Amino acid sequence: MKAIAVKPGSPGSVHLREIASPSVDDVADGRGVLIKVLKVGVDATDREINDALYGAAPPGDDFLVLGHEVFGQVVAVGASVSHVQKDDYVTCTVRRPGQSIYDRIGRSDITSEEVYYERGINLRHGYLTEYFVDDAEFVVRVPVGLKHLHVLVEPMSCAAKAIDQAFEAQKRLQVWEPRRAFVLGAGQIGLLATLVLRLRGLEVYTLARKAKPCLKAEIAEGLQATYVSTRETSLEQLAEQVGKPDIIVEATGNSGVAFEAMNVLGHNGVLVWTSITGGKELVEVPSDHLNLHWVLGNKMLIGSVNANRRHFEMGIADMALGEATYPGVVERLLTNPVEGLDNYAEMMRLLVEEPDALKVFVNVADA
Repeated sequence: MKAIAVKPGSPGSVHLREIASPSVDDVADGRGVLIKVLKVGVDATDREINDALYGAAPPGDDFLVLGHEVFGQVVAVGASVSHVQKDDYVTCTVRRPGQSIYDRIGRSDITSEEVYYERGINLRHGYLTEYFVDDAEFVVRVPVGLKHLHVLVEPMSCAAKAIDQAFEAQKRLQVWEPRRAFVLGAGQIGLLATLVLRLRGLEVYTLARKAKPCLKAEIAEGLQATYVSTRETSLEQLAEQVGKPDIIVEATGNSGVAFEAMNVLGHNGVLVWTSITGGKELVEVPSDHLNLHWVLGNKMLIGSVNANRRHFEMGIADMALGEATYPGVVERLLTNPVEGLDNYAEMMRLLVEEPDALKVFVNVADA
């Protein structure tokens, strides 16, 4: 069967290849779920793997099948599987467990090991193929009423986790009632984080470079957030105008912005970094100022990456509530469909040449 793959370490190696078809019996103890791939979302991660910035092939192979944002339909299940059945719509988590204590308790998203395993990213094949099989532990059912949002479930899980982790960490304060949030970046993670924060009742300011009118602003305002172009109003100017935020979610992919956010966080606040910036950029920061104000202000910085099954389920619940609260808004993130695995070159072109594409996804098959 067909698959879109790269040869890790070789820049620009994305290609179409034939791989073996899976079987539900490939997973032991009757825990296998065979899934037909319907759609796969792609993003900067896939572009960067094709640029050979990171990523490794599974042991025994010299290629890595791309794709970590999957939406599919169950074809068959093993005898021990009960939470999904044939024809259900599903997605799958991305991270796979290693050997640390966190991996063993189902928290591979916070593994303490240096080596990590992620489908379509590192040491495990991804979902840009026609069928795949996985252990039932990693398969998450998607309600039929949300099938039109398909590949947004995985990025939504990351946004849901980032904000959940912030609220969990802030239990240190015993009483924390955040009222104001800044979301830095209006890509898919930023806009989905905007949704989660609005559903929690916060006043949200979503910041991005692009000036209005633009789709990002329309989506943010459709979620009843305030869109701010940083070309017109700087982060510090906004904080002076509306007050310092209790929570900042940084999702720009820019390390300079990540550190700049530290300057405007309010007392007892929490800053969540979700960006994977890479590169070798050097940024000067006012270290004495930050040290003083962060210690005296009891501020917290959290890094959040990936998500486990619980966060996928939280994200799905928020998507359902979001559809009821702001009908039709989230679907507008699905901007750039690509028809079929054969069109992998167009998929990659969109990732490279269309920076304003909110969500590129491949229509692999019909249900």
